[in-house]
Amino acid sequence: MSARTKPQSLVVMDRESFRQHFDQARLHRLDQLVALTEPVWVDELDSPSTRARLATVEVLLTSWGAPRLSAERLAAAPALRAVFHAAGSVRPLISNELWRRGIQVTSAADANAIPVAEYTLAAIIFAAKKAPFLAADPDVAYQGWSHLTGYGDLSNYRRTIGIVGFSRTGRRVIDMLRCLDLAACLVADPHADADEVKQAGGILLDLHEMLPRSEILSLHAPALPDTHRLIGAAELALLPDQATVINTARGSLIDSEALAAECRSGRLFAILDVTEPEPLPIDAPLRHIPNVMITPHIAGSKGSEIGRLTDIALDELSRWVADEPLSAEITPKALTLHA
Repeated sequence: MSARTKPQSLVVMDRESFRQHFDQARLHRLDQLVALTEPVWVDELDSPSTRARLATVEVLLTSWGAPRLSAERLAAAPALRAVFHAAGSVRPLISNELWRRGIQVTSAADANAIPVAEYTLAAIIFAAKKAPFLAADPDVAYQGWSHLTGYGDLSNYRRTIGIVGFSRTGRRVIDMLRCLDLAACLVADPHADADEVKQAGGILLDLHEMLPRSEILSLHAPALPDTHRLIGAAELALLPDQATVINTARGSLIDSEALAAECRSGRLFAILDVTEPEPLPIDAPLRHIPNVMITPHIAGSKGSEIGRLTDIALDELSRWVADEPLSAEITPKALTLHA
């Protein structure tokens, strides 16, 4: 691409996402890289005015709230050459027509994995101490921790952590766990290479071999047909007493009713940042069990962390404009294994 020619660009995301992604400094950087014609930003691709704008657009910057790039919408964008997604999964955005046309796609999923891994590390440390559940137990204030039973060993020393999914986030969690003096970090992922897992600091095992050893189980697999309810009643039954299940990936990975039954019995604990459905109905069993802590899908990028996603997308756009190799390109093959 000629350095003298700026590609026509359009930002597509919902209004709140645009506000969080683009302050004046980042808008200025975008303006240095591409040609910004009014409107710079839209939250839809179907109105006559947006379709007219799409006719000359070569680059889309997308994020939360962007509509699916269907064949019909892509037909209105004959010049489109690249999509830079300033968020995590591109799965809701992608259509077969996009791949057929050879349009390049990048994602900021690697950057979005950073706060998820940070949240997970904190959850693991708190889970080992049962901190959220002790904080919610009214007896603690009157009796103190030494008089309580049913919480297991309140320690982060020599614990065995099970990681389901050697994904972007799973790898970061394994690396962050080096700060703890663990007995073992076990990994279950049918697509992972044992040597790569070992090099990262984990031990690759079959899921059902890993579960009985996992005092804390943390889920980092994508939502795919073969991972739907991957952790069901049979899998939960294999976990040791007082184990904690942490889910920062997708709610569909767990059978919620089976998890509620195990937690209600007092045998297991859970820290859930994602649920199925999301949000959970007010009368959902998981909402009313003291052994369960639920947060409202906050592990991923929020607040100032969203700026990091914008920067990654703009970095990729800068490489593309300069005809340099992309660092975070998404391919059809990669999308079969990742979120």
